[in-house]
Amino acid sequence: MLSCVSSSRRLSLISAGLVLTTALIAGGCSGDMAPPGDLLSVQPTQSAILSEPAAPMMASAPLAPAMFADPADTRIPNGVDAPVQNVLVYPVSAGVDTKQMTSALPEGSVEQPIVTGIGTDNPQLASVSGYPTSGSELQVQQNQAEEQPVRLAGLMPRISNPMSAPKWAGGMPASEKACRNRLKRLGVTYRDLPAINSGKGCSIPYPVEVTELSGGIQIKPAAKLNCQITDAFAQWVKNELAPAARLRYLSGVSSIRQLSSYSCRTMNSKRGAPMSEHASGNAIDVGKITLNNGQSIAVRKPGFFSFREKSLLKTVRSDSCKYFTTVLGPGSDIHHRDHFHFDLRTRKAGYRHCD
Repeated sequence: MLSCVSSSRRLSLISAGLVLTTALIAGGCSGDMAPPGDLLSVQPTQSAILSEPAAPMMASAPLAPAMFADPADTRIPNGVDAPVQNVLVYPVSAGVDTKQMTSALPEGSVEQPIVTGIGTDNPQLASVSGYPTSGSELQVQQNQAEEQPVRLAGLMPRISNPMSAPKWAGGMPASEKACRNRLKRLGVTYRDLPAINSGKGCSIPYPVEVTELSGGIQIKPAAKLNCQITDAFAQWVKNELAPAARLRYLSGVSSIRQLSSYSCRTMNSKRGAPMSEHASGNAIDVGKITLNNGQSIAVRKPGFFSFREKSLLKTVRSDSCKYFTTVLGPGSDIHHRDHFHFDLRTRKAGYRHCD
């Protein structure tokens, strides 16, 4: 009986070996071996490549699908055919203009939107910096924009008085301001005029109109001059003419008749001649002097027996060269036979022409 059992086991083992051999031969020929579950411990015949063990893969939570502005839009987000405003949809607070926000964001016109509740199931778009969140705030901003130009205008420097404004704001240079301060100390009555520009060679950047000198001496008619000749003329009248008249006639000067101040013309009004100093308001012509006692002294060559008149005209004419660079009068030429001409023409080496 034992021999029968042993023979049965041998036959079973031989049968299993034949099955295994048949399976191995079939797998080697087809390249797709599918061994039975009990035979998975069989090792492959190829040599294994040793490598470090790979780190265990960590499973992550599945990503939630992104929600786009238009769920029905099947175009690829951020693709060439995608709309510009593909933004995530969040519940929006009342009063927020999302259309205005999304159109301005790609241009960088606004700051980032403020979103609350990130990481929760209920994110909220709270507001957008730079945009009003309600109709009342929009009205307030419009009112502020309308008032802004008025406030800025109030901060602009006022240049109605050129003496108080700096030069960059339309004011006068320091030399012009200093000159006007001298006129005030001399008691000159004047007013500033707008700049005069009558063409090539005819202009006064900062003109004044003089009506009265020290001691109430009137200029008739009012003279348009630059400040420098006005200063020199006022000093001459105060320091030379008025004292000389009181000394000889025992009377002060009431008025001075001027024949020419600013005039856009050439010298002696001759065609082709250089421009006159009158064309820049840098000269004044005196034709007659009237005293307080009513006597008038015409600037002309006095008669043989007009001793006081002759002395007065000669004295004030010779003293005037201390104040002006050009002095002409009766006897100089035919053009100045009936008046004094005073100007401040600049010459080389400080030369003065007193004839």
